[in-house]
Amino acid sequence: MHVRTPEQASFAGAIDDFCRAQTGTRAQRDALTQHGAEFHNRVLYGQMAELGWLGVGISPEQGGSGGGLSEVCLFTERTNYGLAPVGGYVTTAVAAGPYAKFGTPAQREKVLGGIVRGRVEAIAISEPGAGSDVAAISCRARRISDGFIINGQKTWCSNAHLADHLLLIARTQTGTRHEGLTMFCVPTNTPGVEIRGIPTLNGKDVNDVYFTDCFLPESAVVGKVDQAWPQVMAGLNSERLILAAAMLGRGRRAFDDALAYVKERKQFGKSVGSFQALKHRIADLATELDCCELLLYRVAAMADEAPERMLPREASMAKLKATETAKRVALEGVQMMGGYGYATEYDMESHLRATVISTVYGGTSEIQRDIIGKTFGL
Repeated sequence: MHVRTPEQASFAGAIDDFCRAQTGTRAQRDALTQHGAEFHNRVLYGQMAELGWLGVGISPEQGGSGGGLSEVCLFTERTNYGLAPVGGYVTTAVAAGPYAKFGTPAQREKVLGGIVRGRVEAIAISEPGAGSDVAAISCRARRISDGFIINGQKTWCSNAHLADHLLLIARTQTGTRHEGLTMFCVPTNTPGVEIRGIPTLNGKDVNDVYFTDCFLPESAVVGKVDQAWPQVMAGLNSERLILAAAMLGRGRRAFDDALAYVKERKQFGKSVGSFQALKHRIADLATELDCCELLLYRVAAMADEAPERMLPREASMAKLKATETAKRVALEGVQMMGGYGYATEYDMESHLRATVISTVYGGTSEIQRDIIGKTFGL
């Protein structure tokens, strides 16, 4: 595993202690999530805000502690390992980056200051016709004398139903693909905004968002009009690494749950983990998880050392490796636990539901491989 600084080790230990106390048992988690139906508990999230943890990646000017991407990834990893129902944090942490880099002082105070105090933020980029092909966005922002009128649909918006604002990408010019896109800060209670949940295998976490003659003032623009594409590209390091950290945490938890089971389960007079088929499977998974951790935190350190540097190859590798590994660990966990891995009595089936989608959102594994290949001139 990678070497943490004393401050990072202390931070990770505090998170682990908190999770053991607050979310360490199935009964505690069921009470916080309505028996698994919800993925974000505002009370628990508020307690983390009071501890100062939600501001780990936020500037001291907005009340945060000024940590880097390494610390954001550490918080994400450990809360996911601890199965803390704070699912709103991932999109919040991803959304924070563009506001920090391109937002006005008023936007940074409102949004980033709100994050420190426990508010959730979300992103609205994908559309029914613009998933992997982000440049195909058609949601329209028509300029009028005192602002913009938004019409269109966004989809797969994680945590939009929990969020105070949506970081919206809309088209302000037609005739081009990468030019003519603009980033907006949209309060979710703005007239003309409708959020509808999308039922999924993993419960209530994604939404369709409809914009109908939604008025936004000029002050809602984040960064520069028609320049959202380079702004989005500038945030991809953070998005991919944060998603990788979440799945590293969940993958490690699935591994530890599977390991505990195969040590305790007896068949043919001995623990099933002592049989070579499972022993070698455990060895392979443990090795892969350590590889994920080393890659993730190496790339996070690179990003912290040079925040303006684009790391398309390295960040895509981290996202690809962590999500594919977490999914594999959960699938192997189900197999090793047999029928119990499929039963809701145990957490393994929820690990599977949480990880199987991770190779799709935030850029599919196929897209990540394509990006990596392009960096080699292919």
